[in-house]
Amino acid sequence: MDRLTSLNLQLGRPWPLGAHFDGQGINFAVFSANAQAMELCLFDATGTRELTRMRLPGYHNDIWHGYLPDAQPGLVYGLRAHGPWHPGQGHRFDASKLLLDPYARDIVGDFIWSDEHFAPDQADARHMATRDNARLALKARVTYDAFDWGDDRPPETPLADTVLYECHVKGLTRTHPAIPVESRGTFAGLAHEATIQHLKSLGITAVNLLPVQYALSEERLVSMGLRNYWGYNTLGFFSLNPQLASQTAGQSARDEFRTMVRTLHRVGLEVILDVVYNHTAETDHTGPILSFRGLDNASYYKLNADDRSHYNNDSGCGNTLDLRQPRVLQMVMDSLRYWVSDMHVDGFRFDLASVLGRTDSGFSTQASFFAAVTQDPVLSRVKMIAEPWDIGSGGYQVGRFPRGWLEWNDQFRDEMRRFWVQGASAPVTGANSGHRGDLAMRLCGSSDLYQAYRRAPAESVNYVVSHDGFTLRDLLSYNHRHNLANGENNRDGQGHNLNFNCGAEGPSNDPAINTLRSRLQRALLATTLLAQGTPMLCAGDELGHTQGGNNNPYCQDNATSWIDWSQADQDLIAFTRHVIALRHHLLPFANTWYSGTANADGIYDLSWWNADGSVLQGPAWHVPHFRTLGCLIGQPGRASSPLLLLINNEADARNFVLPRGPWQAVLDTSQPRGKADWLATGDAPVPVAAHALLLFQQDTSRPRSSLEPHQSGS
Repeated sequence: MDRLTSLNLQLGRPWPLGAHFDGQGINFAVFSANAQAMELCLFDATGTRELTRMRLPGYHNDIWHGYLPDAQPGLVYGLRAHGPWHPGQGHRFDASKLLLDPYARDIVGDFIWSDEHFAPDQADARHMATRDNARLALKARVTYDAFDWGDDRPPETPLADTVLYECHVKGLTRTHPAIPVESRGTFAGLAHEATIQHLKSLGITAVNLLPVQYALSEERLVSMGLRNYWGYNTLGFFSLNPQLASQTAGQSARDEFRTMVRTLHRVGLEVILDVVYNHTAETDHTGPILSFRGLDNASYYKLNADDRSHYNNDSGCGNTLDLRQPRVLQMVMDSLRYWVSDMHVDGFRFDLASVLGRTDSGFSTQASFFAAVTQDPVLSRVKMIAEPWDIGSGGYQVGRFPRGWLEWNDQFRDEMRRFWVQGASAPVTGANSGHRGDLAMRLCGSSDLYQAYRRAPAESVNYVVSHDGFTLRDLLSYNHRHNLANGENNRDGQGHNLNFNCGAEGPSNDPAINTLRSRLQRALLATTLLAQGTPMLCAGDELGHTQGGNNNPYCQDNATSWIDWSQADQDLIAFTRHVIALRHHLLPFANTWYSGTANADGIYDLSWWNADGSVLQGPAWHVPHFRTLGCLIGQPGRASSPLLLLINNEADARNFVLPRGPWQAVLDTSQPRGKADWLATGDAPVPVAAHALLLFQQDTSRPRSSLEPHQSGS
């Protein structure tokens, strides 16, 4: 290192961006279209002592670059950008601020909020007094490591077979008794055989991990003794959050993550990352200068046209990355390719994804980001999942993303809640009544949202609960949020739960209340897992996880969010396992759109019925207090014979008339484990328990007549 401080930087190359070791030295390249000079600052191995500063000598096409001969991996460095301090024109250059390289693969230091990270007067448009933050700033460490991937291959699970499992790396295993203490809550814990056994026994095919990229906790949270547990506040798009790694036996976070991916791949589990490319941790105009803001604020962020000292806030987090800028788009694409090529992940779920498709005239499927992904030889083959909204004007884009993208379908979520949860309380009318027609539309791939845009049914990600909101158990146990621990006077998160009369606020000793809650849990799980589309479970919902009514525990890195395995509902786990097995075996709905037409044998591909056996049609679809319906699936996705789904969300059992012939019951959600192994002949009505559904398969091993009278209409 002493020798390095005496060397001058050579010209080097303007590519690749970041710091890269070539076997002889390290090349540095950083983008800034508006800087007047760029300094490279070298530090000791701990990142606490600045050794030297050198100006990058090369500048080409807005890339500052230089080459340091004999430099080795492990070198710790930061950047200082020289340029104008003129917030009104969008420029916030301040060479007293040490800046993190946006392409950092490894980040050194524990971030401490301090005045040194801020401008003395954010309202002052003049060049400012300086306060050096190098002592406290995060630095980058140059990496150069080979990993033995062995015969690792992506599972490439077809969408028709995909079952997503959304989970937090720490929360999933933090209390798991079968996992060694040092591995709990880490990448190693996620790859532990106990975790894998649970996921595989359920029938999960992909883990969708909440953010693992390097993120910061907001200053407000830190001041209250809290932290951003979820991690939707990214600063390093190429670096891992080291707090999610055990780093035992000297293993780096990078190697621990890659070992996890390799282990999960070997058992057929895909790894999908939740990523946040809509904003950064530098917040709004009052925020700190940590990286992007100091390197080129006017390029990285969308600024208000009438006051460029303020930020466009489509993200709701203070700033919005500007993917209209080619180099910002390049950073996002480079980051995504890195996670696929170097870290072997199988796809991404994009937080507030509408931001990524915004052009000068609003959201467009022709936006540069979508075009770049479509033509990319690496990214075009992995799963892309959108949270298809942001908080800006025109930000709600469910059903409007490009073909091939999957989307979180909040209309499926809301309709299942309206029908099962709200509908279980009392008959309601109006826009939120949960008609049978609405339920059928969501069960069958939401054709109103996707079919006209030539989207496949599987592109609808069906869910009732995600990390953001009540858990499934709490959805049925609380009428109101209980978020006081978040420090916002219970104002954050959803205000109430669809006016659901759950009978008691929180846990109850009333058998009737608990029976209702249990049945609704199973009904919601079953409709999510059997519906046409791609199902997603939120970790813990299969075992009765509760957050005590907190529906926004983003800052609760404690027992509120951690899954309590000691309280796992084994019956509910067995039920979930059974339903997922039925999905894999039968695939009740095909990944094609149904037309309601009959085949040569006179059997309709899909038809709907009232409990009395009459065709469900016309105004009867929209009678608000009718909570029964049947669905005859003449052409299932995988089953060898027709399926019959019977739904009853009334307060009492209802008799259903079945098509003639033998029907084998395979699911009864009124039973704690969902098991059903009995035969109905269609000669007598079949009772369906209150707040439950039954699934039958036509028994082709026995003599049968036609499906009349269920043969007219769809």
